[in-house]
Amino acid sequence: MRLQSSRIFDIYTPNPLRHQLNPLPKHSPHLTPSGFENGDRLVGYKLGNIAKVMQDAFGLDHPDYGFLLASTFVYEGTTLNLKQYIKPFVELEPAFILREPLRGPNCTVADVINAVDYAIPAIEIIDSRVKNWAIDRLDTLADNGSTGSVILGGTPRRLTDLTLRDTRGTLRFNDREVMSGNTANILGNPLSATAWLFNRLAAYDIEFKPGQVIFPGSCLQAVQMEEAGHWTSRLRAGGPSNLTWYNFHKYLFFNKKWSWPARLGFRYIQ
Repeated sequence: MRLQSSRIFDIYTPNPLRHQLNPLPKHSPHLTPSGFENGDRLVGYKLGNIAKVMQDAFGLDHPDYGFLLASTFVYEGTTLNLKQYIKPFVELEPAFILREPLRGPNCTVADVINAVDYAIPAIEIIDSRVKNWAIDRLDTLADNGSTGSVILGGTPRRLTDLTLRDTRGTLRFNDREVMSGNTANILGNPLSATAWLFNRLAAYDIEFKPGQVIFPGSCLQAVQMEEAGHWTSRLRAGGPSNLTWYNFHKYLFFNKKWSWPARLGFRYIQ
């Protein structure tokens, strides 16, 4: 029996009472098309848990992947309410915007470099519909890679301006560093991770199209968003560019004039 669209909405809308949902039918190929029929749009793809620190944090032994839907994107400066989420974590990563179509298998890093138009700062708020994040790889695949919300910066950079194989990322909470990592954690280089994703999804006959957004995975272990306070994250390239990618406050948003280094933020309230 076909699930009603309202049921699909319930699955991807957190319930303040944290009620568990009944298991979905094993054969429900219409679930993703239902979202598109209701006005959503596919704008890209994401790779998750590619870094060993992320796999260790969630007890996984394999990367996952999912769709990036237009409904998950929020503008910089947007007010987000805690009630929109269940148990959110924040991640930091570069994102790639494609200029050329590309598909696997046998996609190389050189192919990715030739296909990418530019890199852009990105934040992903991951959130799981599985209680207490007690997930395995199949759970995350069914949950669209545990996607909550995504935010893109407004300052693109060419790949030649960046040192993606060695860029340090940090998360700070109330001016105290709470997590750090390096883009080398993303399969040695985010471009390598992107090639892995293209080759993996070739089994599903997926072609990546110009203009689509690719999230290669977080460079550091995700940090849970619990207490109100001031969060700042930064990617600092080992090469000639120093990049401040993200800045937000759970209650107050301080909007800076865009420049490079760039800041990216949103308002987060309870």
